[in-house]
Amino acid sequence: MDWLVIAEIIYIIVLILVCLRIIYDTNNSVKTLAYLLFAVFAPFIGIGFYFFFGINYRNRKMYSKKLFENTDMARRLREDLYHYSKQIFDESDAALQDNKELAFMLLKDSMSPITAHNSVKLLVNGEIKFPEVLKALGEAKDHIHIEYYIYEDDDIGTTIGNILIKKAQEGIDVRFIYDDFGSSSIRKKFVALLKANNVKAFPFFKISFLSFANRINYRNHRKIIVIDGHTAFVGGINVSDRYINNEVKSDKLFWRDTHLRIDGPGVQYLQYLFLCDWNFCANKKLQINEKFFPRESNFPKGDNKIVQIAADGPDSSTPVILYSLLQAINLATKEILITTPYFIPGESLLDALVIAALSGLDVKLLVPGKSDSILVNSAAISYYDDLLKAGVEIYRYTKGFVHAKTLVADRKIAVVGTANMDYRSFDLNFEVNAIVYDEATASELADVFFEDIKDAEKMDKEKWANRSTMKKLWQKTARMVSPLL
Repeated sequence: MDWLVIAEIIYIIVLILVCLRIIYDTNNSVKTLAYLLFAVFAPFIGIGFYFFFGINYRNRKMYSKKLFENTDMARRLREDLYHYSKQIFDESDAALQDNKELAFMLLKDSMSPITAHNSVKLLVNGEIKFPEVLKALGEAKDHIHIEYYIYEDDDIGTTIGNILIKKAQEGIDVRFIYDDFGSSSIRKKFVALLKANNVKAFPFFKISFLSFANRINYRNHRKIIVIDGHTAFVGGINVSDRYINNEVKSDKLFWRDTHLRIDGPGVQYLQYLFLCDWNFCANKKLQINEKFFPRESNFPKGDNKIVQIAADGPDSSTPVILYSLLQAINLATKEILITTPYFIPGESLLDALVIAALSGLDVKLLVPGKSDSILVNSAAISYYDDLLKAGVEIYRYTKGFVHAKTLVADRKIAVVGTANMDYRSFDLNFEVNAIVYDEATASELADVFFEDIKDAEKMDKEKWANRSTMKKLWQKTARMVSPLL
């Protein structure tokens, strides 16, 4: 038998086995079909792509976020959290009452409590966020927990690093998690400097050459700072000079982003997430104590803002963040305002937005005027047809790059976090969003949204429908592979 024939037979057998693996291992039917088509119609490349980027570790227990091995303790904790949350719900106003289903879904699905008596501060752009962060870090008394997807050793990264070192030398416990992919530039010198000065630092899911294929996915996209168990920062702004817009440089891109400062019991679930990630990275169990989770009576007196955290990743049995966004959209009755830098929503989120617009809700979407990826941008805009036809208003930001990930529903709830509206955030990355059930905060974030669209171009439905056939074909082709992006 000719060796070429033998090679073809071997390839066909391998292809069949890979296709069976894709079908068995991929829960999302749209993504399954995309991987199958790519594997069949792109010989060798498609198979290699799947093994690099497609293996579903959500089913392979690569990571467990359980802090409590004792099942009885976990059961008692769940019961306590439910009763605590129920009490807060019974005493709450319309912002929470009207979103009961969202709040209790998160409580049931991920044990994320409904917390009251929080102070919440909206931080618009890095030039507002970083002074707040530096001040809060300087006031730390017991511990600092910091976790970032992108951390660069530029001016702001060095400034924060110096504070971490100073605090560690004062005897304060400083723990630092950096994503090994997003923060690759600090792996050697910067991290070595931190470690040499008593800062405990670990990469999240360390990338090495031999394991690159398995570890390029499932990145830790979270941005979390927890100070003394009662103050936290969460949102879209990484540690990098690019997020600071007060530098006078004509060639510097304006970077629009949003972050939150939370003081109060709402910090505790962010602390829980950090400790889970720490135990995974450091391969060492931290002893849980009252310094990490202070009693509510020990919190500084704050406002009565209700906060809940939505977080997920490959450790989650359900796509918690996607479900929370769907529920927030489904519960809205008047207005939905969304800002996202990457919009590849998938069918469920697309349908929810279309249904909301067709039902008479005022639905507005703010996205970048230009993306940093031609393929991602083409895949994203392929969804605009359905949205525009349904009556969704789409605005393309022109002042710079909009990187904020926010949602406002009926000016009663505000969502600020790290998750983009795309497959990667919903299915692959470790993400976290903060949900604030408060009309004042939601109205403030809505005001920010309307300021932003002053620097955006509203898409014209008729003009968009009349774009060239070649553009439509390219965008529809990009949409076919959007589950893989």
